[in-house]
Amino acid sequence: MLTQPNPNPIPTWLAIMRLLRWDKPTGRLILMVPALWAVFLAAQGKPPIPLVAVIVLGTLATSAAGCVINDVWDHNIDSQVARTRSRPLASKALSVKVGVVVALVAMVCAGVIALYLNAFTFWLCVAAVPVIVFYPSAKRVFALPQLVMAIAWGFAVLISWSAITTTLEPATWLLWGATVLWALGFDTVYAMPDREDDQRIGVRSSALFFGKYAADAVGVFFAGTAILLAGLGVVMDLQLAFWLALVIATVVWIWHYTRLRKPNHPTSVYGEIFRQNVWIGFVLLAGMIIGSN
Repeated sequence: MLTQPNPNPIPTWLAIMRLLRWDKPTGRLILMVPALWAVFLAAQGKPPIPLVAVIVLGTLATSAAGCVINDVWDHNIDSQVARTRSRPLASKALSVKVGVVVALVAMVCAGVIALYLNAFTFWLCVAAVPVIVFYPSAKRVFALPQLVMAIAWGFAVLISWSAITTTLEPATWLLWGATVLWALGFDTVYAMPDREDDQRIGVRSSALFFGKYAADAVGVFFAGTAILLAGLGVVMDLQLAFWLALVIATVVWIWHYTRLRKPNHPTSVYGEIFRQNVWIGFVLLAGMIIGSN
């Protein structure tokens, strides 16, 4: 399908901002959350402030690079999907060459930030790059591309935790598993409104893979997240604040599951659930910080 030239072109700087998704902070924050979980838990609630700043800047640069790489891979597909056809590369507000340059700049920025970290953590950052680059193409060859995205999300835990301890511990892997399942859950929800377009175009998603059981799969992923976080709380001897936060998160996840199970719910439900998982993440973060002291 050919995309018509935009009759009202936006300024280049604004198009680049949209390409980086800086006009949509939800996706940036939802990657930042597990990175902050890890750095605060590994430091027992009191990480060095400069390191927290590095983690925040690193997640911003990495998520920006991932978004641009995704759009470079998918600009022809995005132009055929209602939700994504207004993206700068799909709408031709920017050229693919500009997209490549922006992606490289973002990756270089992330790499420079990673130099602040210890050697082990730096090489974990390097190991994450192929996953980030491969994820956009996974939907063409892999039935569960959201799993690749979730593993990329999991690197935020490994990187941030090892930045404090220079190692990975059993508790690290509990948090990693919880993050992977959480990301699988909310990204499956994110993919649900695109099912008809994805099927028509021929790309894959977990929402298509699970079909009529997609809502149940999301429920299982969120339940697994809660169970692993509970295990983490036991292993790390986290205090009451963490358990209260986990109860709140679990209740909201159950509510999300029931909303997804309702027939004929409005498509706005998917976006609402995705956005609500951001504040769930911050509620859990607050519980982890207070419960670590």
